[in-house]
Amino acid sequence: SRSKMKLATLALLAGSAAAFAPSKTVETSTALKVSEQEIGATAPLGFFDPLGYITDDEKFTRYRAVERKHGRVAMMAMLGTFVHNNKWTFDGYLSPSNNLKFSDIDSGIGGLFQVPPAGLAQIILVTALIELAWWPASKLDGDYGIRLGKINNWQQEPAKKVRQQNAELNNGRAAMMGIFGIITQEVLTGQNLYEQAASGHWNPFGDGQGFF
Repeated sequence: SRSKMKLATLALLAGSAAAFAPSKTVETSTALKVSEQEIGATAPLGFFDPLGYITDDEKFTRYRAVERKHGRVAMMAMLGTFVHNNKWTFDGYLSPSNNLKFSDIDSGIGGLFQVPPAGLAQIILVTALIELAWWPASKLDGDYGIRLGKINNWQQEPAKKVRQQNAELNNGRAAMMGIFGIITQEVLTGQNLYEQAASGHWNPFGDGQGFF
């Protein structure tokens, strides 16, 4: 049933969060001398740059900021996937002039192409406002001063800052892989994540009936 699917989804989210929680960081020797406390350099890979892209501190800071931002976007995308696949939508009309309700929009990636051009323009404008003014991408440390009381009392517990920022980066990495996989599989199968799970169809090259 749909209620069981929602419970299963919540259980999956909880398990995923635990699976990608950061483990104790390890010391890694690199040209940048990244210490065991360098944010994002967590076990088992530590400071991972097999292709040697990072050649100086400035480039490292820039790439880390890009990774953090993309991870945040991907986490929001994953959340949106779970919400829309479960048919949790706003009431009313997305576009009264087009007689288009929120519930009329497909829950998969195809729904993006059903939003009227004016709606897409609004999304782009809001994104630009966030990117350029509200939470500017030029602030490379990604810290916009958002604190949730004792949950983020980093001044009193500096170790908590390292642990939580590592968790954000690792969960963002997992989300980037997750949303890429979801979109790829939906394009190949024509089923969104909910439909794949409900039918037990996890093989993108099968007939849509059962695991294979």
